[in-house]
Amino acid sequence: MVSPEKYYEQRLIELKEIIAYRLKKQRLLGWSRFGVIALLITCAYFLFPFGWVYVTVAAISLMVVFIRLIYADQRNKTTIENTRYLITINEEEVKALAHNYYHFEDGASHTPKQHLYANDLDIFGRASLFQYINRTGSELGSAVLADWLLQPADTATLLQRQAAIKELSAATEWRQQLQAFGKQKKIRLATQQRLQNWLNEPDNFSSAKYWGYLRYILPAIIIGIIILNTAGIIPYQVRNMALLASAVIAYFIGKKTALIYHHLSKIVSEVEVLAGSVELIENLDCKSELLMQMKTQFVQTNNTASVALKQLKSIVGRLDLRINPVVFIPLSILLQWDLQQVQALQKWKNRNHENALQWFDMLAQFEAISSLATLTFNHPQWSFPIFKEEHFFIEGTQVGHPLINAAKRINNDILINSKGEIMVITGSNMAGKSTYLRSIGINVVLAMAGSPVCATGFVLSPVQIISSMRIADNLEESTSTFYAELKKLKTVIDKVNEGAHVFILLDEILRGTNSLDRHTGSVALLKQLIKKQAAAIIATHDVELAQLKEAYPANILNYHFDAQVSNDELYFDYKLKTGVCESLNASILMKKIGIEL
Repeated sequence: MVSPEKYYEQRLIELKEIIAYRLKKQRLLGWSRFGVIALLITCAYFLFPFGWVYVTVAAISLMVVFIRLIYADQRNKTTIENTRYLITINEEEVKALAHNYYHFEDGASHTPKQHLYANDLDIFGRASLFQYINRTGSELGSAVLADWLLQPADTATLLQRQAAIKELSAATEWRQQLQAFGKQKKIRLATQQRLQNWLNEPDNFSSAKYWGYLRYILPAIIIGIIILNTAGIIPYQVRNMALLASAVIAYFIGKKTALIYHHLSKIVSEVEVLAGSVELIENLDCKSELLMQMKTQFVQTNNTASVALKQLKSIVGRLDLRINPVVFIPLSILLQWDLQQVQALQKWKNRNHENALQWFDMLAQFEAISSLATLTFNHPQWSFPIFKEEHFFIEGTQVGHPLINAAKRINNDILINSKGEIMVITGSNMAGKSTYLRSIGINVVLAMAGSPVCATGFVLSPVQIISSMRIADNLEESTSTFYAELKKLKTVIDKVNEGAHVFILLDEILRGTNSLDRHTGSVALLKQLIKKQAAAIIATHDVELAQLKEAYPANILNYHFDAQVSNDELYFDYKLKTGVCESLNASILMKKIGIEL
């Protein structure tokens, strides 16, 4: 199996060869068009003495060739643009493998004001989990991926996602093409909203049956009058009155059309991108249940979603002619152009009203799955979690924090095999307690999204993470740090009292009060968690908490991180060890900054 590093390097070589060929072809097509024009002028000069028939035949033939060359050049330019996007995508992945992923969207806009774990576990923002895994191209896909990281799924959904992610992880070129479409034009939530507003808008104007007849009758009358006038059968005064009447009708229809045009005129480029993405999905050969279910949403009885979207783009594109009066005015007077397009839009709406909005949602889900599939491809050493329905169980081997560079990452194990068991982790400053909690927490978040995790093995009961690690005061709400922590702990207690399946991560609880109250409160909290059969990991400097092991031998699991001292220098191995920490480093650190002890 080719490593991700090797794959991206080879892919970049291929893509750069393709773009070099396409640029050469672009120059050739440019010279070819020039040659056709030169040949046309030459033919006109030499064939003119033989008569206009020869000149006309030559001109028509060469213009056909010229038009074909224009279309060929446009297709070539599209390929060049797409290839450049693909080159950018592969270059970004090379950077990401080197742990430089800060060029991806960080998802800060998805950060909830309050959440059970999002702030503690760096789910959003710079250097966040979202930024590390996000490869979505639309605002909708970004929102779906964010929701998956914020809301744990049920086991059936997780297993479906795992199968879909595994399948797409092997389709790297397909995933990158989906990303390339997203880079052409970001599909915004506003686009879906505009389309939804139009779909839900009553069509009192265009749905009236007589307009369906008038769209044919009015152009037939005006064109017929022009023909009869040209033939000298009716006077020009009648023709002029008919043209004026047709213009008045066109003006009235144009005013009615303006609102529809306002809804749809700004979404043409995004609909084009959506059509390309959907067509890519329609052509995907997939076998996993979830991908097949999602793919079927794009296939209708008589048509496919991509064809319908291209039709919508074409209709709205024809409506765009209203901004070009030189073309639009004659078309309106002769053909009632707005009426033709409004009727076409009404037919499109009738056919696709039930399905159109779900195309956006399905694309968003494909993008979210594709993001996690890229994560899987980039980390073949990661493992997919196995889920156990009974609560509570977690076992992880060589669990690491995905946001720490693999070259520096220290992995540790975890085992809690029953509810009511609480890991109490003691240890010296900077020894790794907080990082360990975040490593476990962030991998549980990944697992509950359907993703692989940064571990060689991971078995887990489906669970909701709830944490209290980073607590800050809130000046706007006049909330102190201590009170903010109490509010978070109340949330923990409420969840436990409800009997919810939660996994609690607490780091240095009650830090905002004196040491006696802190210890008393911490002991009381642990006893309550044990009584309620809660599962938790608690990191603390308070080594006396570990003595609860004597009273609750079946519930308290004592572990620690420590530091080694040599010549008044501290050394950390960041390895989790059993038992209670016996070495503290605060005095050494204080001496090093100049405090005389």
